[in-house]
Amino acid sequence: MDIKVDEKTVIVFDLDDTLYNELDYLRSAYCAIAKELKPKQWENLFAQMFSMYRNKENVFQYLAATFKIEKELLITLYRNHSPSIIPFQGVLPLLKAIKDKEGKLAIITDGRSKTQRAKLNALGITDYFDKIVISEELGTEKPDAKNYLSIEQTFTGYTCCYVADNVRKDFIAPNKLGWESIGLIDNGRNIHSDSFLYFTKENLPKTFVKRISDIKIT
Repeated sequence: MDIKVDEKTVIVFDLDDTLYNELDYLRSAYCAIAKELKPKQWENLFAQMFSMYRNKENVFQYLAATFKIEKELLITLYRNHSPSIIPFQGVLPLLKAIKDKEGKLAIITDGRSKTQRAKLNALGITDYFDKIVISEELGTEKPDAKNYLSIEQTFTGYTCCYVADNVRKDFIAPNKLGWESIGLIDNGRNIHSDSFLYFTKENLPKTFVKRISDIKIT
């Protein structure tokens, strides 16, 4: 689909499962934990952990019992590791195209500041964004309108468009504020698999695309 962008447009993106697959972050974290707990045979432990996750088993409970380690330490390792993740195909050209049209770029994402900023840095996209809104830093999570109003307050008089994936919470506030909105269809590896429960007028974006590379800037 085509989006018209000029110097009074701000395109706002969600992060997880919109600019990259969050499952890859989980895999990256599991890999780091496996290397910490079992350095010489980490591959076997990683494979076991990921298989347990896929089977909806409690991975951290298993690790805590097996390696006599506190769950809190495992959570810290998960959140604070240096992620190995890559953006979806088409993300970097899209961000560049928006900048070439003199549009502004922003992020609204839920999560911890250190974790979310580490993801942005690992993806190599931090410098593209004119404003980054992270729930921990603001003190509110989506769908709270405060997260979106912080964009409007920074970019007064701009046309806003939100690109995200989670219909449970991403589009409620943008719809109320009159933003344009684009939903990214689950590619089969999305962490959230219950979108079908929230297909209401209040929750749905204005339109869907199959992949981020389907968005064209005019």
